[in-house]
Amino acid sequence: MPTYETQSNVLCHRIRLTGVVQGVGFRPLVWRLAKELRLTGWVRTDAKGLEIEVRGQDQKIDLLVDRLQKEAPPFSRIDSVHRRPVEANGATEDFAILDSLGGRASTMIGPDTAVCRNCLHDMFDPKGRRWRYAFTSCAHCGPRYTVCQTLPFDRERTTFKDFVPCSKCQGEFQRPHDRRLHTAGICCPKCGPRLSLVDPTGTAFQGDAIAGAVQLLKAGKILAIKGPGGFQLVCDARNVEAVALLRMRKRQPARPFPVMFANALSATAVVHVSVGEPGLLNLPERPIILLRKRSRCDAALAGVAPDLGWLGVMLPVSPLHYLLFHEAAGRPEGTAWLDRAEELALTVTSGNLSGEPPVIDNDEALDRLAGLADAFLMHDLTLVTGVEDSIACSGPGGLQLVRRSRGYAPRSVKLPFATPAILALGAHDKSTICVTRGNEAFLSPHLGNLSDSSAVDAMAEVADHLLRVLDVAPAVVAHDLDTESPASRLAMMIAAQRGVPALRVQHHHAHVAAVLAEHHRDEPVYALALDGYGMGDDGNAWGGELLRVEGAHFARLGHLAPLRLTEGDHEAGEPWRLAAAVLQALGRGHEIVRRFANQSEASVLAERLASGYGGLNTTSMGRLLDAAAGLLGICFVTRFRGQAGLLLEGLAERHGEVAPLPAGWTIENGCLNLLPMFSALADEKNAQYGAALFHATLAAALSDWLVSAAPAEAAVVAGGGCLQNQVLGRGLRSRLTDAGFHLIEARRIPPNDGGIALGQAWIAQHHLLGISA
Repeated sequence: MPTYETQSNVLCHRIRLTGVVQGVGFRPLVWRLAKELRLTGWVRTDAKGLEIEVRGQDQKIDLLVDRLQKEAPPFSRIDSVHRRPVEANGATEDFAILDSLGGRASTMIGPDTAVCRNCLHDMFDPKGRRWRYAFTSCAHCGPRYTVCQTLPFDRERTTFKDFVPCSKCQGEFQRPHDRRLHTAGICCPKCGPRLSLVDPTGTAFQGDAIAGAVQLLKAGKILAIKGPGGFQLVCDARNVEAVALLRMRKRQPARPFPVMFANALSATAVVHVSVGEPGLLNLPERPIILLRKRSRCDAALAGVAPDLGWLGVMLPVSPLHYLLFHEAAGRPEGTAWLDRAEELALTVTSGNLSGEPPVIDNDEALDRLAGLADAFLMHDLTLVTGVEDSIACSGPGGLQLVRRSRGYAPRSVKLPFATPAILALGAHDKSTICVTRGNEAFLSPHLGNLSDSSAVDAMAEVADHLLRVLDVAPAVVAHDLDTESPASRLAMMIAAQRGVPALRVQHHHAHVAAVLAEHHRDEPVYALALDGYGMGDDGNAWGGELLRVEGAHFARLGHLAPLRLTEGDHEAGEPWRLAAAVLQALGRGHEIVRRFANQSEASVLAERLASGYGGLNTTSMGRLLDAAAGLLGICFVTRFRGQAGLLLEGLAERHGEVAPLPAGWTIENGCLNLLPMFSALADEKNAQYGAALFHATLAAALSDWLVSAAPAEAAVVAGGGCLQNQVLGRGLRSRLTDAGFHLIEARRIPPNDGGIALGQAWIAQHHLLGISA
């Protein structure tokens, strides 16, 4: 038995750690280090974070604090360490882990992460007690946010409380040096959640649930699987009939589906996996990574992501996902099979009809997914909230999140100031919400489109959940300038119910502010805000803006040359109409009927454009992407939002770099006019070259535009959904670097509307403090 310090110079200190320090293995680490250093005392969690009382010599306590920061668990984040001397009450000759305390929350639970390699070893050891068990986890992996009801994060405050640990699990829970020491989700086949495979009536299939599920997948059936953040619709990605059936049932005729492979090696037959990208695929957050397709991809995975340049690739996230691949591989012993190429590839998409929120409840799944799934692979662990897969792309600038959800949410973003709590409700598309507490902003997982009333209801539930977990009440509710949007209406209703003010925030100002919040910048910046639509201060449709942003205020220094639309922004789904508007602006309106003879309304539109009929002016960059796709004959009518731009980008990527068109743009009084480029595109017969020329010229024009306004040494920013375009982003970044500027852009916060709520919260903070910079 170890001996402990008994000298008269022993000190007693209380140490407080804040940040993501619960549910990540911190208490076992403290216990281990204290034992190793011969220190006595205790550690416990409470609503504020992690609290330690430690007794020993001063230099050993110093060493403990130092090593806690250097050896912190992989998914933790220490925001602050406070240490103070205290009176020693009573004697102790050991170090203990105490029960948690409640109280007002000032910490936050970590996000869900993928099952770790050690747990996979447990699952695939036929002699182990967790052989093929779908809920295997430890202190370093598994569900956190989706099962947490309140803080601090202990079993009794999660939905695992419904399962009483058996004696063996309880022993692991209490055993020193066990990686499951004080793991809230500890369980096994004897005492934990259980799987079931049922038909659409809820009747259970006979036999092993995993084996039955794989048999159905091989037979071309569609399964609804209760994944780590809710139900997912899954089918065999190599079965063209199954993929087509999934599209028909989900009412998504063309939207790209991601594909899950057993490992990175299995994906290399259909995508290029460059240096570093296997590591991105294996990140514990397990985002879907957009990888460049090989030429054979669309034939091998017909109908999955047709005609696009990139395929969304993901690896298994939960034990349940791994068990499907394990079964298809023949139930091999050990984990060596995880490093071999496997044939099975699964199309995985959210368990919902297009426009509706994903399903997380079993009974709701049988109701709402009836007609979509042929069978349901479900379990009896309740999910508190749903979380979809995160999506990211890789490039010279590193990982860029396109959708920030599982694995990343609700990690906080540090803000420049501490203010009363703010609730921000974001945008209509790719919606998220943001709640601030002090100087931290907590961005929710991706919520999706708010066109359906059930999606708005889901947003309200997520807002209530975050406010409850964080234990705050908002002093202000921020929302978009467009008061008719569903998010704005909900924001104003919440503000009225709570008796607090609602703050309107301009959409593109928020795009830039989100980038500033991510990078902890607070100085005045010159910025490009490039997207599809956002209401401007003048009531018009903005989307190609040159701004100077200074805290709560911004100035519009310039914009793209306005394009006249006869039907408003509704024309975004018909790129031929945008192309026609460009032809009219070029003085070539007489070509509209001939070029678009297959469109029944071509002659009517030509007449309306010639007469200046109705509509509105837009400065949207997204609409110019649509116009280019229409002019080049790439896409006349889209089947999902953003399809024209994705097809255009894919063709440009396949062609490769070209020089920008000389004199392809003009800049006058802050207005960037791209009609000279469009004149060339209108005569271009090679769509692939035209797409490359468009991107090269656009990047050069945007760089010149920004450089013309920004003084030397100024900070320059770019944000908005068009920055998801990898070809455009790469070109713009390179051009600005050559001009002597470092472009500040979104990385761990999406550049699209998924970051708007964070930007709104950042601006609201500045309003609360009356600060402009």
